[in-house]
Amino acid sequence: MCATVQSGKARFKPFVSAAYCKSCGRCIAACPKGCISLGGEVNHESGFVPVKIDYTECIGCGICASSCPEPYALHDEAIKYYWENPKNQQNEAEREVLPQPEPKPAQRIPLPKTEPLMIKGTYASAIGALLAGCRHFFGYPITPSTEGSELMAKILPHIKGTYIQAVSEVAAINYIYGCGGAGVPCMTFTSSPGYSLMQEGLSCMVAGRVPGVIVNIMRGGPGLGNIGPEQADIKFACRGLGHGNTHALVLAPSDPQEMLNLTMEAFEKAFKYRLPVIVLGDGYLGQVTGSVKLPEYMIKPGTPEWAVAGDREHRANLITSLQISEADLERENIELEKLYEDICANEQRADLFNTEGCEILLVAANTPARMAKGAIRTLRSKGIKAGLFRPVSLWPFPIDRLKALLEAEPVKHIMVVEASLGQLEDEMRLALSYTDVKRPPISHVRRLGGVLPSGQEIVAAVEGLEADR
Repeated sequence: MCATVQSGKARFKPFVSAAYCKSCGRCIAACPKGCISLGGEVNHESGFVPVKIDYTECIGCGICASSCPEPYALHDEAIKYYWENPKNQQNEAEREVLPQPEPKPAQRIPLPKTEPLMIKGTYASAIGALLAGCRHFFGYPITPSTEGSELMAKILPHIKGTYIQAVSEVAAINYIYGCGGAGVPCMTFTSSPGYSLMQEGLSCMVAGRVPGVIVNIMRGGPGLGNIGPEQADIKFACRGLGHGNTHALVLAPSDPQEMLNLTMEAFEKAFKYRLPVIVLGDGYLGQVTGSVKLPEYMIKPGTPEWAVAGDREHRANLITSLQISEADLERENIELEKLYEDICANEQRADLFNTEGCEILLVAANTPARMAKGAIRTLRSKGIKAGLFRPVSLWPFPIDRLKALLEAEPVKHIMVVEASLGQLEDEMRLALSYTDVKRPPISHVRRLGGVLPSGQEIVAAVEGLEADR
């Protein structure tokens, strides 16, 4: 070991942990002997050029270590000596090896039969979360999703749950990262501008393989927009979910009953795939009141084997969204791609209405799908063979079901009904482009800014097609 002795006290010379050095130069300026300079090579872990020390002039004064802002960049040599000592290495190797944690599966608890509830969509979603075992909520109020947060705030304190109104949506999504990383079901309610603020956190959740449920009640945009119903976050949820190669299951309910059912299912899928799940409603669906029947069971959550649960059994677990090495990050992206393929193969969901012998196929989701159903009844009464293809999963888009339908029925035209500037249509067209199915002509009925397509508009548009043929 290299040391000098002054006034009867050994001075251990410093050393550099290259991966932590940020090349700030403070130690270079602080060294009274001029022993420190920048090295000549970039460290592949940090991306910086670490400093180097000329030990022939170093007196072990420690000023450089005191000036270093990175606690593990420039060390006293005594720390290095500890790890180089064979005895200490042996002690480290003999440290207790913990057994691999065993997963504790969730349990289904039967519920008594009850009368249907007449509740709004956000309340139904909150109840679905509670029945799924969610006892931790983090959020920031934003219309038109606030009532869901309010209901959670009222109920959770009475059932030993936790409700935290975060200082912002940025904080809320990072609370979810921490809570989900502990293997605990958690969620938030938000709306379009708040959802925008959550994107970095969502990307980190995907990178760290952290489950969580985000209910986004879409409102009019862009910018702050208004609180009317719109579907202008479809592209955001399906193609812009955070930065990097990020995807998550996106579920689109169309009534309060599905708000409950799909929110409940979202928790199951979040833990199955260890990814966030997005429940994408619209402003009207969040506020409309409907009949909701409770399920026959509720969930008592378990503890997954990967959780950072804060106990002895799980103390060796690590969740991180950080991969410095290019090779490691590439491997992580390849593993995510395999996971996305698994989701695409198993989670495509669609609902079909009056598609037997269908010649005019309407494609719609959320509240516009309800308008489309009414229009189809009118069209059928006039002898026009119209049907509805309603994607319940927006990502992955249920292309296998659509392809099978187009191959089985005499569909002559597809009309996409939506409250956005073609975002649902773009998802459909993109999915169709990867198939060899013969695609009929595509047109659309669109409304924007919080205005929904009406049944009369849809009927008129289809009748216009019939007149042109």
